[in-house]
Amino acid sequence: MNAAPAYGMDQGDGSKAAQLQAQFNRKFQHYLDKSVPHLKERWGAFAVVVMIYILRFSFLHGYYIVTYGLGIYNLNLIIGFLSPQVDPATDGPTLPTTGAEEFKPFVRRLPEFKFWYRSIRSFVIAFFMTFVPIFDVPVFWPILLMYWFMLFFMTMKQQIKHMIKHRYVPFSFGKKQYGKGAGKGGAGASADAASAGLKDNK
Repeated sequence: MNAAPAYGMDQGDGSKAAQLQAQFNRKFQHYLDKSVPHLKERWGAFAVVVMIYILRFSFLHGYYIVTYGLGIYNLNLIIGFLSPQVDPATDGPTLPTTGAEEFKPFVRRLPEFKFWYRSIRSFVIAFFMTFVPIFDVPVFWPILLMYWFMLFFMTMKQQIKHMIKHRYVPFSFGKKQYGKGAGKGGAGASADAASAGLKDNK
């Protein structure tokens, strides 16, 4: 006879927890959207998080597998950040090759805001993983470090060759901008696109 009330109570607690989670997600997304235009502040916070993780890692002298996985993940993020959304090698050139062609801005495969969000999230997750002893696997860390540097240099060498071959630069510093408010409009448009993309794919 007490099964039905107990089931109803559990169902009510579950719905309340779902509402609280949805409310938290909305507030979190709201603050993320507000942080999009604050480029310096966001990367300043990223630098602080990285320093905290480095201090934690240096004091522990362990969790090398966690740090190695963190390095591999962020290397993949860097490659996505430096790569064009449409690969010229497979889909044809996306940038003008002559002066008569229309100017097309560089569109990243991984937008700046997504790059920042995923990277800072990975450091936060790795930081909390250092409190779980099961992730402290004993390994010979110099081999992991050497292997990561090999991957870094080989990957960046390949990326630079790709940039030279298809004649694109993944940075807009110093590039000419045409029209009044082109810089502001471009930055705002890219920020809105990054924010909208984050909502679809966190």
